[in-house]
Amino acid sequence: MEIHSELSDVSRYLASKQHLRLEDMKPDYDAHIRAVSKFKPIAPSSRMIEVGTGTGWFPLLCEQSGLHCEGLEISPQLIEHAEQWGARYGLKPKIRLGNIEEAGIGENLYDVVWSNSVFEHIEQWRLALNHIYTALKPGGALFFISTNKFRFKSSEYDFPLYDWLPDQMRYRLRVARQGPEIMKLGIDFNQFRYPQLRRVFRETGFTKIYDRIDVSRVEGEGLKHRMVRMARSNPLLREVILTFCDATVFVCLK
Repeated sequence: MEIHSELSDVSRYLASKQHLRLEDMKPDYDAHIRAVSKFKPIAPSSRMIEVGTGTGWFPLLCEQSGLHCEGLEISPQLIEHAEQWGARYGLKPKIRLGNIEEAGIGENLYDVVWSNSVFEHIEQWRLALNHIYTALKPGGALFFISTNKFRFKSSEYDFPLYDWLPDQMRYRLRVARQGPEIMKLGIDFNQFRYPQLRRVFRETGFTKIYDRIDVSRVEGEGLKHRMVRMARSNPLLREVILTFCDATVFVCLK
């Protein structure tokens, strides 16, 4: 992927997020911190980076909470938005421009690397994953959220069973409806599956791999909590749930 100073798809994305306040993202922030903290303690001394910061809400909320989280983002538009958003709260995010496909982010530097809804847009995603693995300290954690191929309602594009389509069909559909610029950044190059990602994480070198069932909370008596508890003791139910749920979610330890 190349760095582009301005893209209409990014402009559309930002327009759809203009209504959001930083406090609107606090529940997601708390959930992410809680998920990783189950397996890797997070403290103000922890060194962290988010790969693909989007609007910048995560590093901004880290700063507001007294945590240190850098950012790497391929879109100058998104970095500018994050800086402007942060300025309204007296915050200044530490986000640098870069492409995780093309260059590493260091070696044995980070306690946690965050990647939220980014890897679907990284064409050479295995190369990017290797760069992240190298950048983690021994025992460091990768927090990973991305697409799940057999979910029924897509968050990428509103089209019946869009995620189920073969790659080339998805690409042609999006280009026909949104124009060729969509292939520069906004397209979902990848629709992942849990078995595929488990295998690649192991091949990359991660020693412990926790999926969405492991990460999810089990407290409470609601249907979701009961299903999680059942899935933890029933491998078949676990795989059925993971096959059709709305995202792939992992915490992986180096």
